[in-house]
This record gives sequence, C-alpha cells and structure tokens, in this order.
Amino acid sequence: MSKSVLVITGDGGESYEALYAVHRLREAGYEPRIAAPTRKRLNLVMHDFEPGWDTYIERPGYQLASDLAFDEVKVDDYDAVLVLGGRAPEYLRHDKRVIDIVRCFHQREKWVFGICHGVQVLASAGLVDGARATAYEHCRTDVERGGGEYVVDEEAVRHGRMVTGQTWQSHPEFYREVMACLGGG
Repeated sequence: MSKSVLVITGDGGESYEALYAVHRLREAGYEPRIAAPTRKRLNLVMHDFEPGWDTYIERPGYQLASDLAFDEVKVDDYDAVLVLGGRAPEYLRHDKRVIDIVRCFHQREKWVFGICHGVQVLASAGLVDGARATAYEHCRTDVERGGGEYVVDEEAVRHGRMVTGQTWQSHPEFYREVMACLGGG
C-alpha cells in the first residue's frame, strides 16, 4: 500500500478532527486508514467552549468506522501516522500497541503528526523529548514533563519529522504543514 496515512483514534476521539483528517487526506490523494483498539463503529465527540465554563464541554459527535485494529497495523504499509485529539488519547497513551506503533514510525523516520490531545500519545512514546511541540493548552504539562518545549504562539509546529497542532481550530496551519511534509501541496 502506498500513499497511505494511519490515523489513530478511538471512542471519545474528536469528531471534527477525525472527519477533517479523512477528507483532507483523501483530497490530497492519500488513503487514510482509521486504526482503533478494535474494528468497530467509533463513538466520536465534539469539544467546544461555552461562556461560563472553565474548560471545554463535550457532546456526542459523529460515528466513524475503524478500518483496522491496532493488532493489525503494519507500519511499512504507511507513509505517516496521525494521532488525533479528543478524549481518546487519554486512554490510548496507556495502550502498549499504540506506543509501539508510534515509536516504530519515528524509528523508521516516517512522518509523525499529532493534533490537540494527540500529543499525549507522542509524549508517552517519548517523541517530544528534546522537541518543540504544541497542543491544546491543557496538554502543556504533558509536553514539558516529556522533556519537550511547549510552543504557545504557533498553531502548528514542525520539529524534525514530527508536526504538532494546537486544536481543530488550527486545521489550516496544521494541514498546510502536514501536506508540505507529505508532498501533497
């Protein structure tokens, strides 16, 4: 399989980030493949901000079928890996299969992309150590405790073969960088 991007998410993944990724990658001629703990219809969520709340709120989002389970992933089949945000990274960062997958992409010098809370997985895999990275503001501690430099004032940050983005509001900047890395415009 060539021109494929592995997209990692699970239940609680950010709905808009998932759909935008799938559509943007397809538009650029890539085949996005959704990997999750198991093959199933995933329950995605929508995070938004409401006046009077100290943090984001969560509502049910769209559903999206996973194409394969983490056990079925063959890193050599993909050009890059994209770890989406939402609440899914909160539990996926404890899944040895996910950590091994992300580390393998990094070790093989393939592209590694993470947006929003996706940086929690990258930090758990040791990829932010010594790197500049950005993410949702409340993931700053994950980046810094993982040995990275948290970047506040950039929507998307490229460090070596890794690109991180702040939130779904950063899609224009993030995917501009992703596509430049992939050679897709």
